[in-house]
Amino acid sequence: MSPKQTPRTSGGGTSRLAGAFTPGRIAMIVVAVLTLVFIFGNTREVRIRLLVPEVTMRLYVALLVTALLGAACGYYVAARRRK
Repeated sequence: MSPKQTPRTSGGGTSRLAGAFTPGRIAMIVVAVLTLVFIFGNTREVRIRLLVPEVTMRLYVALLVTALLGAACGYYVAARRRK
Protein backbone atom coordinates (compact mmCIF):
# COMPACT_ATOMS: atom_id res chain seq x y z
CA MET A 1 0.00 0.00 0.00
CA SER A 2 1.44 3.36 -0.97
CA PRO A 3 1.55 6.22 1.56
CA LYS A 4 -1.42 7.92 -0.11
CA GLN A 5 -3.58 4.80 0.05
CA THR A 6 -5.36 4.08 3.27
CA PRO A 7 -7.68 1.19 4.05
CA ARG A 8 -10.64 3.48 3.29
CA THR A 9 -9.32 4.64 -0.09
CA SER A 10 -7.58 1.50 -1.32
CA GLY A 11 -10.75 0.14 -2.95
CA GLY A 12 -11.65 -2.40 -0.29
CA GLY A 13 -15.33 -2.07 -1.15
CA THR A 14 -16.64 -2.12 2.42
CA SER A 15 -15.71 1.43 3.37
CA ARG A 16 -19.14 2.79 2.45
CA LEU A 17 -20.94 0.15 4.49
CA ALA A 18 -18.60 0.52 7.45
CA GLY A 19 -19.49 4.19 7.75
CA ALA A 20 -23.21 3.58 7.22
CA PHE A 21 -23.69 1.30 10.22
CA THR A 22 -22.66 3.31 13.23
CA PRO A 23 -23.69 2.12 16.72
CA GLY A 24 -26.30 4.89 16.89
CA ARG A 25 -27.86 3.86 13.58
CA ILE A 26 -27.88 0.21 14.56
CA ALA A 27 -29.61 1.12 17.83
CA MET A 28 -32.24 3.14 15.96
CA ILE A 29 -32.86 0.26 13.55
CA VAL A 30 -33.35 -2.11 16.50
CA VAL A 31 -35.73 0.35 18.20
CA ALA A 32 -37.68 0.79 14.95
CA VAL A 33 -38.02 -2.97 14.44
CA LEU A 34 -39.13 -3.50 18.06
CA THR A 35 -41.64 -0.67 17.69
CA LEU A 36 -43.11 -2.21 14.54
CA VAL A 37 -43.31 -5.64 16.20
CA PHE A 38 -45.15 -4.07 19.15
CA ILE A 39 -47.49 -2.09 16.89
CA PHE A 40 -48.47 -4.96 14.63
CA GLY A 41 -48.76 -7.36 17.57
CA ASN A 42 -51.70 -5.30 18.87
CA THR A 43 -54.47 -5.72 16.33
CA ARG A 44 -57.66 -5.68 18.39
CA GLU A 45 -60.22 -2.91 18.00
CA VAL A 46 -60.32 -0.23 20.67
CA ARG A 47 -62.35 2.89 21.37
CA ILE A 48 -60.28 6.05 21.35
CA ARG A 49 -61.42 9.52 22.34
CA LEU A 50 -60.02 12.20 20.04
CA LEU A 51 -60.78 15.33 22.07
CA VAL A 52 -64.55 15.29 21.43
CA PRO A 53 -65.45 12.37 19.15
CA GLU A 54 -64.95 8.77 20.19
CA VAL A 55 -63.84 6.47 17.39
CA THR A 56 -63.36 2.74 17.12
CA MET A 57 -60.26 1.61 15.25
CA ARG A 58 -57.61 -1.05 15.27
CA LEU A 59 -55.01 -0.43 17.97
CA TYR A 60 -52.13 -0.88 15.54
CA VAL A 61 -53.45 2.01 13.42
CA ALA A 62 -53.54 4.33 16.44
CA LEU A 63 -50.06 3.23 17.53
CA LEU A 64 -48.65 3.60 14.02
CA VAL A 65 -50.11 7.10 13.60
CA THR A 66 -48.75 8.09 17.02
CA ALA A 67 -45.29 6.71 16.16
CA LEU A 68 -45.25 8.55 12.83
CA LEU A 69 -46.30 11.81 14.48
CA GLY A 70 -43.56 11.36 17.08
CA ALA A 71 -40.98 10.66 14.38
CA ALA A 72 -42.07 13.74 12.44
CA CYS A 73 -41.79 15.91 15.57
CA GLY A 74 -38.36 14.46 16.34
CA TYR A 75 -37.19 15.08 12.79
CA TYR A 76 -38.45 18.67 12.94
CA VAL A 77 -36.67 19.36 16.23
CA ALA A 78 -33.43 17.81 14.96
CA ALA A 79 -33.62 19.83 11.72
CA ARG A 80 -34.20 23.06 13.67
CA ARG A 81 -31.26 22.27 15.94
CA ARG A 82 -28.92 21.83 12.93
CA LYS A 83 -29.69 25.33 11.61
